[in-house]
Amino acid sequence: MGTLSVNQNKLQKRIRRQAGEAIADFNMIEDGDKVMVCLSGGKDSYTMLDVLLYLQKVAPIKFEIVAVNMDQKQPGFPEHVLPQYLESIGVPYHIIEKDTYSVVKEKIPEGKTTCSLCSRLRRGTLYTFADEIGATKMALGHHRDDILETFFLNMFYGGTLKAMPPKLRADDGRNVVIRPLAYCNEADIEAYARLKEFPIIPCNLCGSQENLQRQVVKEMLNEWERKSPGRTEIMFRALQNVVPSQLADRNLFDFVNLRIDETAAPRTLDLVNL
Repeated sequence: MGTLSVNQNKLQKRIRRQAGEAIADFNMIEDGDKVMVCLSGGKDSYTMLDVLLYLQKVAPIKFEIVAVNMDQKQPGFPEHVLPQYLESIGVPYHIIEKDTYSVVKEKIPEGKTTCSLCSRLRRGTLYTFADEIGATKMALGHHRDDILETFFLNMFYGGTLKAMPPKLRADDGRNVVIRPLAYCNEADIEAYARLKEFPIIPCNLCGSQENLQRQVVKEMLNEWERKSPGRTEIMFRALQNVVPSQLADRNLFDFVNLRIDETAAPRTLDLVNL
């Protein structure tokens, strides 16, 4: 690839630093971990793998990396691309072949959003496989923009305040999911993928669907960012600075028993200064 320019070097350092900070802040990877890196063939998962391979070399702990791709039997899927790439960089890998494409096409009417069912089928298969190979962590390539988009999707359409946590334990307790790119923004990842010339594989199952709810939210956030640069970063910080007493969830804060504190010091009114 040759020598990096100043801006390219800054970009690489920024992505590596942000990923390292996220991993440290949430204790994503520990000594002796076996990290199953889920590769879709998209820019995000390629970038995640690239960064984790770098951190594996410089981190003060030892951890194993194994790449896993799920071949969902989409028509025209270039099955050779990922194996060739992973072999060229010397990363051990597994390809899981499971025809979830046919299931999605059978269950979802033409023109309707397939992403939700496709994601659930894929995630369940990957969870099971991670357990089978003894992976202690399962790394997904979601970034900061994905997390924010999910937050607004859940708020607008699901009536809940939740997003994608940087670290998550599955409901059955058998898997821990990590998102090392949680602090990285999509624009940087796109630029990094171009810089590294990753062999991108497009998703033809759902990527061509127009007017998806997520796309609407993405455009909304992009417009906000254009009008007020830095707003996206502020909103992401808000997800890390939650004040339950200022919301209305009775499960998070005891509003029922909230009363005057009889032991509190009385206030005095200074009429002169008023």
